[in-house]
Amino acid sequence: MSTAPQPAGTELDRWNTRFSATDYVFGTEPNQFLAAQAPCLKPGMRALCVADGEGRNSVGLAKLGLEVTAFDFSPIGLEKARRLAASKGAKIDYRHGNILEWDWKASQYDVVAAIFIQFATPAQRAGIFRGFIDALAPGGLLLMQGYTPKQLQYGTGGPKQVENLYTEALLRESFASLEIIELREHDIEVQEGPGHSGMSALIDLVARKPA
Repeated sequence: MSTAPQPAGTELDRWNTRFSATDYVFGTEPNQFLAAQAPCLKPGMRALCVADGEGRNSVGLAKLGLEVTAFDFSPIGLEKARRLAASKGAKIDYRHGNILEWDWKASQYDVVAAIFIQFATPAQRAGIFRGFIDALAPGGLLLMQGYTPKQLQYGTGGPKQVENLYTEALLRESFASLEIIELREHDIEVQEGPGHSGMSALIDLVARKPA
């Protein structure tokens, strides 16, 4: 378990309050983009789910036979994740940790999944992205989905600060050391719990660390 300090109370309070809802804010099924990567994933792969919230993505990967570690900074989110995993018979190493202080070099993974984590400032994001690369084992896959600036027009989820949103140019530059397998922007109707519902402007990234 990480012993890193927690983020500012206001942000932690916001997520604890949000995750206190009886229902799962983003649903209990894995993100559609992540689920679509199943053909690339093999049982026994070691996966890290970043800022995993209520656990839908970590549980989805565990059900595919991956050995999953997942972390989040909200204790309430983690408790819901543990309950979801138990209900699905999924074994997951859940840890309480701060993405801004996570030790990315402590372990290497075959898969790093970072789905809708766009709450960091550009300066913080640069360090987080470098951390993703450090956390990947040679040949490992980075799986990311987020919102593009067009999402501000839809207002169906995500941050309100345009600088927190992703573009193809940003991701291509940030992960230039990786082999980019897929990088595309697209608009699609999303139904992933009340937190992600409606037409959305998304960007998908699948990239591999050189062996």
